[in-house]
Amino acid sequence: MAGFNSLFVTASIDAAKRYYGEFARQQKDVSQAHRLKIGLIYSFAANEDPAGGLLDEEEFETEGLDQSSRDFLDAAIDDYNALFGTSFDTSVDKFQNYYKDLSQRLRKRELDLVIVVNMFLTGFDATTLNTLWVDKSLRAHGLIQAYSRTNRILNSVKTYGNIVSFRDLEQATNDALALFGNKDAKGIVLLKPYGEYYAEYQKLVADLLAGFPLGQAIVGERAQKDFIKLFGAILRLRNILTAFDDFAGNEILSLRDFQDYQSYYLNLYADFRSQGAAEKETINDDVVFEIELIKQVEVNVDYILMLIEQYLKAKGTGQDKEIRATIDRAVASSPSLRNKKDLIEQFVDSVSITAKVDAAWLAFVAARRAEELDRIIAEESLDGPATRSFVENAFRDGGIPNTGTAITTILPPMSRFTAGDAHATKKRSVMTKLSAFFDRYFGLANGHSADG
Repeated sequence: MAGFNSLFVTASIDAAKRYYGEFARQQKDVSQAHRLKIGLIYSFAANEDPAGGLLDEEEFETEGLDQSSRDFLDAAIDDYNALFGTSFDTSVDKFQNYYKDLSQRLRKRELDLVIVVNMFLTGFDATTLNTLWVDKSLRAHGLIQAYSRTNRILNSVKTYGNIVSFRDLEQATNDALALFGNKDAKGIVLLKPYGEYYAEYQKLVADLLAGFPLGQAIVGERAQKDFIKLFGAILRLRNILTAFDDFAGNEILSLRDFQDYQSYYLNLYADFRSQGAAEKETINDDVVFEIELIKQVEVNVDYILMLIEQYLKAKGTGQDKEIRATIDRAVASSPSLRNKKDLIEQFVDSVSITAKVDAAWLAFVAARRAEELDRIIAEESLDGPATRSFVENAFRDGGIPNTGTAITTILPPMSRFTAGDAHATKKRSVMTKLSAFFDRYFGLANGHSADG
């Protein structure tokens, strides 16, 4: 799953060292941009089969480590320091700070994988942690403790955690579930076999193709709700199936068809939301849109820029029209790019064949962003310098502030006789425009990621 990270739990310090070394060896020729960010932490040799299955809380004592293990850990921490500009080591005070810093970066998903012996297996929670790689005998309470690290629900994308075991822990898992849950817990806690999910997926896709052929309008509220329900179920199943290697290449729907269906889905989402706003109603309980799941698989600006490069190279060859259609389809199927559709179209129409697409895109976005902000300032009679500062702070902090007094510093002065409701109305109008402006440009001029 994109946007998540994992723990690799090993049976011993020696095993942790060997795994860390193997990852380093395999990534030696991988570019920095595509290299996994891996951390390593341990403090003493754990008991392979602790009494009662309980996992010991690892302490911050590195004095008991043999010199080889401590030297190796210091070298791994040096790698970490080089990656993040920190200055930790295995001395008492700095090692505790290393643990804290590692914890925070794991929670923020600045690390892809952390190799541990016992640390982080008891009491550590991070909603972004979705996979536990296990090369360690676990049982009873310790197994439940370790497995629980991955089961903090984040959103509709992360509805379960993944356990990848290099040891046969099936019976130990069933025994632990029976001991701490109930004897029927296995079917609730563990995913079903791939074949069962895929059979259901095949049926739903067949229903989709038969009931809602591409190219035919979906007419009537009942039909639209049926489509929303069916496509949402397909999205939920795909989210589970992507955890299985067998699913790759067996998606049934081509990328092109899937994006077209996704565009229908997003169009209906926009329609239902606008109807709800107009009628002062929320979307009905029987209409649930899985927008987070769409964001999980959507394209980003980097992909669009790659297509634009292909489009420019193909001009005059006859392939450019097909590539242009691919660009339009990808944008229409993306929740975060749909409100940038006109920007992307204008850029494609204006960019020179000889231009460096990345640099031209950033310059184009910066110019359009400045123009649109100037227009908002003029339309709302805002304080220009204060508004630009307010917006830059929002881009730096990742959002338009909904609380505080910062917004009042950019509003035009108002007579005390027309304050009150008029001031509140003006504030709402400005906030609405600036929020839409922020959503449209966030992540575009400061980098390529459409989702920031």
